[in-house]
Amino acid sequence: MAIPRLGDYLRSRRAQVTPRDVGLPEDGQRRVPGLRREEVALLARISVDYYLRLEQGRERRPSPQVLEALSDALLLDDDGRLHLYRVAGMTPLPRRESRVERADPQLLSLAELWDRTPALILGRAYDVLAANTLGRAVFGHLQPGTNLLLAMFLDPSVRSFYGDWATAAANVVAGFHFLEGARPHDPRIQEVLRTAAKESREFADLWRRRDARGKSAAAKLLHHPDVGELTLRMQTFDVRSAPGQQLIVYHAQEGTRTADALRLLGSLAATRPDHENDPHGRTR
Repeated sequence: MAIPRLGDYLRSRRAQVTPRDVGLPEDGQRRVPGLRREEVALLARISVDYYLRLEQGRERRPSPQVLEALSDALLLDDDGRLHLYRVAGMTPLPRRESRVERADPQLLSLAELWDRTPALILGRAYDVLAANTLGRAVFGHLQPGTNLLLAMFLDPSVRSFYGDWATAAANVVAGFHFLEGARPHDPRIQEVLRTAAKESREFADLWRRRDARGKSAAAKLLHHPDVGELTLRMQTFDVRSAPGQQLIVYHAQEGTRTADALRLLGSLAATRPDHENDPHGRTR
């Protein structure tokens, strides 16, 4: 239900904001991390009783004006604000979609033209639907058919692959929270969530933080088993023809060691048998 989810999200966000962050005086007798309920109410210019009803799920119709005030009071970024509206039931849920997802063949054909640019296509539950040749060569743990979230926490090799695994893991969980907020009843999202929560305490701890943000432009430091250290920039694009899917593109600055390493990986991948180069991960 939307309202309990709203209360959970409000509690988690106020725990992340300190009085100093919002210009309030601090004292040494605080029993809770972050802001008190009455401080959030003060900042949002609503009554303490009304805010308490929101957290407890007794207030079922928060107005857009109240949600905007809470977004400001809790210092939410654009993704956090959108997630707040979603869990408050203020945005329409997407139509029920097929459980089986497929990558657009035309998008795959385009990605295969990028011989110096690794690319992955993720489904609405972070399933790897497809990858171009260089994407499969760089991300050996993310072959089509695997799940990004589950691989991050359940594949031991991933911890040494990322230069900063803890940050990468936290970002993946925040991204999955953002996806789940948009599609709270999607069976595949719930299946992945149950598996991760059952198998990984680290995931469960991060999930309870309720950080929610989409993927954005970022730099990634990777340790590839064949070519060593890679420094890649990441860009994320929504796939308009398949709502919920994302195209993740990585690139390296020309003239760098990483750019040379990508060319080497591309050459190595080109010599592999055809069944290893299927963008869907199938055996031909």
